[in-house]
Amino acid sequence: MTGWNELTGQEAAIALLREAAADPAAMTHAWLITGPPGSGRSNLAFAFATELLSGPQGAEADGPARATAAQVAARTHPDLAVLATDRVIISIDEVRQLVSQSQYSPSVAPYRVIIVEDADRMSERTSNVLLKALEEPPPRTVWILCAPSAADLIPTIRSRVRAVRLRVPSVREVADLLVRRDGVDPALAEQAARESQSHIGMALRLATDQDARDRRARTLDLALGVQSVSGAVLAAEQLVALAAADAKAFTAEREAEERDAALRSLGIDPGGTVPPALRGTLKALDEDQKRRATRSVRDGIDRVLVDLLSLHRDILLLQLGVDVELVNEAMRSRLEAAAREGSSERSLAALDAIGQARRRVEGNTPPALALEAMLITASGRVPA
Repeated sequence: MTGWNELTGQEAAIALLREAAADPAAMTHAWLITGPPGSGRSNLAFAFATELLSGPQGAEADGPARATAAQVAARTHPDLAVLATDRVIISIDEVRQLVSQSQYSPSVAPYRVIIVEDADRMSERTSNVLLKALEEPPPRTVWILCAPSAADLIPTIRSRVRAVRLRVPSVREVADLLVRRDGVDPALAEQAARESQSHIGMALRLATDQDARDRRARTLDLALGVQSVSGAVLAAEQLVALAAADAKAFTAEREAEERDAALRSLGIDPGGTVPPALRGTLKALDEDQKRRATRSVRDGIDRVLVDLLSLHRDILLLQLGVDVELVNEAMRSRLEAAAREGSSERSLAALDAIGQARRRVEGNTPPALALEAMLITASGRVPA
């Protein structure tokens, strides 16, 4: 069935969901797919949805199955509802609307499937709205929630879902996927898989976008080059700028496509004048894109910090003499020099400082201040 081949290293989870889709007795009305970022939570959810919407004849009926897969990929299937957000939180109104949709019987498929990506972004009040729908589900509605871990959801929701836990795929598995699915050169695929730490989406980006690879290399260069407090301040500013540039590059193409699609749906030619009566629609789109940009920059800062974690992790392993492959194997000689110049105590302090910086940014501390404090500690210029 189309969709399962987008996953790698998740054979046990795939087998469980395919068995449930084929056997009504094994089905439940609510599922929770958990796993680390990049493990394929959303891909698994949509593959499962495709199987459910295709029905028991789906595997044999190649034509209808492909049509269903295409509709799911385009998010246009009449019995599929998706809640995905690039904002900091999922609003209560969005969940209320989804709960209302869940009450309708499926129109053409055996089930009505509702997917909530990033379900961990719901507040407790919003989660309680969803809880009511899970407590009294219609007979042919299936909820599929995605989150990093079950602990990110309130206990009452956890008690009403069947959990499927994804594992972190290996570097080799991610590299093989990039070669097989995307035609990436094997050497580049392996490097991208390693440097992304098996995050499938980030690995694809590093493998196919030279600018993304350059920004990551620049991030590590800046961190290794900090020699003073003033240098840490300057490096922090540059890291924030790199994260912002990365976020802008990541979202620019999508935003242009969204705007073009909105203009087409309104019957307006590209470059044409928007009538005053329709400007509100485009204004709402602009506001959504601004909120997404805010979240994207925050995610970009976190990616910077994850890359710095890999940097200091590699340095610490070299200092301890652990014989394992480095995440940043391509710059081993520079890391060996940094390991000789520093100490394992400083590396541990740097790792702690990076973890604290991630928590501060998540708590709305200005990223530049969080990064400054982290870089000063990581460079050993002040006591940890």
